[in-house]
Amino acid sequence: MQNPSPFEDREHVALARAVGALSAGQVIVYPTETFYGLGVDFSVGGALERLFAIKAREPGKPVGLIAASVEMAFSVAREVPPAARRLAEKFWPGPLTLILPAAPGLPAELVGPEGDVGVRVSPHRIARALAAALGRPLTATSANLAGEPPARTIVEARAVFADRVAVYLDGGTMNAAAPSTIVACEGSRMRLLRAGAIDETQLFEILK
Repeated sequence: MQNPSPFEDREHVALARAVGALSAGQVIVYPTETFYGLGVDFSVGGALERLFAIKAREPGKPVGLIAASVEMAFSVAREVPPAARRLAEKFWPGPLTLILPAAPGLPAELVGPEGDVGVRVSPHRIARALAAALGRPLTATSANLAGEPPARTIVEARAVFADRVAVYLDGGTMNAAAPSTIVACEGSRMRLLRAGAIDETQLFEILK
């Protein structure tokens, strides 16, 4: 059996530090397939309030989640419409956020005015490894102050948040041209809520 390389060892240590910070209710910065994200464990008291405070985000505007798998993503939904299952099968892991009826008991900060929650399965290995190690989805709001451009590098994120973030996980420069596409699913239909990395014609093609 081969020993892990020093790079793998360092990544394991960094992931362990990040999960420890999440479990303690702290905020981390981590790479996703689009931009850097701000992550907290929503099950820890005070974590979401801390996230909203450092991002200067309006309390009534919910944040989305990143999950490690389709099963984990759907665990935050009360039900999964057929359209959502078809889109997930085609585009997850990928930059597609599905808006689904929220499961009972989710914090109010994650739930939209219509009782829904946004979630995606990221193709980025660090984002998925974090969710897998945590055992539940983590928040995936972009690493920026509300209304400002999202951070594409750790340097940009540090310049904004400094020591208000407990752990910074460096994944290099994020070169995405657009954020995740956001769609709401109702029965066998979908509504495009935000154009993004996946073109809407691709989505509608799947649901024909």
